[in-house]
Parts: sequence; C-alpha cells; structure tokens
Amino acid sequence: MAKYAVNPAGVAHAKELIDARQYVLRSSWGDAQPSAADETAFLEAHSWEEYGGWFLGLTEGATDETKGRYAFVFGDFRRIHRMGIISCHYRAAEWGHKEVELAAHELLQYLDAKAA
Repeated sequence: MAKYAVNPAGVAHAKELIDARQYVLRSSWGDAQPSAADETAFLEAHSWEEYGGWFLGLTEGATDETKGRYAFVFGDFRRIHRMGIISCHYRAAEWGHKEVELAAHELLQYLDAKAA
C-alpha cells in the first residue's frame, strides 16, 4: 500500500481559498471531484506547483511532476469543497493515513469556523 505525507502546499492553498471565501459548503462530491480529464486540462494551463496545491497528500516515493505524486484532492480547481475535505478525511482514516486524516480534520474545522 502506498504511503502518504501531508502536502504543506496543499494545506496552505486550502487555507488561502477558505480565507478568500472560495468554497462550496454543500455539493455532491462525486459530481464535483475532478476527473482525470479535468486534471489533464488543468495541467495544460497551469504548473505542476499549482496542480499540487489542490491535494492534501504526497505519495512517498513517487516521481515529482507526475499525477501519481499527488493524492487526496479537495477541490474542483476553482474552489475548495467541504465534501472534498470530508472525503479526504474519510479515505485517509479508512486506509490508516493518520497525518493526512488529521490535516483534513483541521481544515474541516478551519472551514467550518470561517463559514459560520
């Protein structure tokens, strides 16, 4: 099973989006989550650094500047989704990736406090 580290750039970008009120509080994450085609289209117009800012996890041992390097997407490449953060939290908890789970939990608390 792959191992993941928390992506500091992803956490920072998520907080920037929340502070700028660029979030969706209620969405169907299955419909909003970017597809592989959405990811490719984003990469055609943006840098790997910008792409990586949308993920809470970094796959340990994966090559930089590959899609496989990044895991636990939390937004649609425009806004952060509360359900995206919840999905990250749930999947990380389910598979025992504690650091990512805790990062997602902290972001969820941060979003909820800002949106209140």
